[in-house]
Amino acid sequence: MLKRNGVLFLVLSILIAAGLWTVMFSPATSSYVNFWGTMCVSAVVLLTLTFFSEVRWWTGWRLDWKTAGLGVAIAAALWGIFWAGDKVSSWLFDFARPQVDEIYGIKSGISPVLLSLLLLFLIGPAEEIFWRGYIQKTLSEKMGRNIGAVTATLVYAGVHIPSCNFMLVMASLVAGAVWGCVYRFRPEKFGAVLVSHALWDAAVFVWFPI
Repeated sequence: MLKRNGVLFLVLSILIAAGLWTVMFSPATSSYVNFWGTMCVSAVVLLTLTFFSEVRWWTGWRLDWKTAGLGVAIAAALWGIFWAGDKVSSWLFDFARPQVDEIYGIKSGISPVLLSLLLLFLIGPAEEIFWRGYIQKTLSEKMGRNIGAVTATLVYAGVHIPSCNFMLVMASLVAGAVWGCVYRFRPEKFGAVLVSHALWDAAVFVWFPI
């Protein structure tokens, strides 16, 4: 049997996540699935893997008004970084804006209110609990905090590679590095990281698209 807190279960969890992201984002498969339906299923799978892993991601932090405020600040700073990055990348690369527009194309056909709720209360939190609360926490315990944070960030960005969308991969790398850094140096502020991921998702996709 796989040890639920062992390396094999960790690798299996990452492979499952990579498989789900490939189905959702790869040009070879994405047209055959409903993106947001699959994303919701994937979020539930990630949460299930995290809870089944027996990693106690919920310990050592709490969510209060101060922590939530920090999460809002991180989300706002990330939005600003991406706004500036969009302008610079569009100036440097002809393919940048079309690839960004391709990302935004996946939100067509779904109610903005429903999408906001899904991003805020399911998709954003589920991703953060899995990638930082489980994957980065486990890698940090096994490899050290610095290498664990870097490895988790690279894996998080890497699962987006099958999209063949350079801008999406870079977006996940930058955002993952920010969240991973906060969790690396202030693990007790995981609540802020969770809030910022959920808010940033909703802001950049629905409320204030770039």
